[in-house]
Amino acid sequence: MPTKPLKQLETFPNPNPERDYEISFDCPEFTCLCPRTGQPDFATVRIRYVPDRLCVELKSLKLYLWSFRNEGHFHEAVTNRILDDLVQATRPRRMIVVGDFYVRGGIHTIVTATYEAPRRRRKSRAPGTPPWGGVAESRGK
Repeated sequence: MPTKPLKQLETFPNPNPERDYEISFDCPEFTCLCPRTGQPDFATVRIRYVPDRLCVELKSLKLYLWSFRNEGHFHEAVTNRILDDLVQATRPRRMIVVGDFYVRGGIHTIVTATYEAPRRRRKSRAPGTPPWGGVAESRGK
């Protein structure tokens, strides 16, 4: 596996796609450059998501976040870009990305970007069909 910054996120199959559960990452070493001054910006990026069919692989996430270190980005733009890229790679049920940027110019900036997948329509059931499918027990007289 590479050890240089990459924009490519790798995934693996969710081991429990039938269940809603949350995965959280705290990434305290995020850096990018201020697009106006070229000075470094430091942040903790927090990612929380409920996976659907895919999960993000951690080393690829690390290398992906590392790839921003020499690029100029506004806080708002980079936080939303991270969310968009992660959503595109994993197609989660829900995801939140928080960019918690260190104080610069006396201002502490926190950007929160959210995503929620459209709810899937459930198949309609015939009257009398139990919610788990199959055949309802009939009680004779």
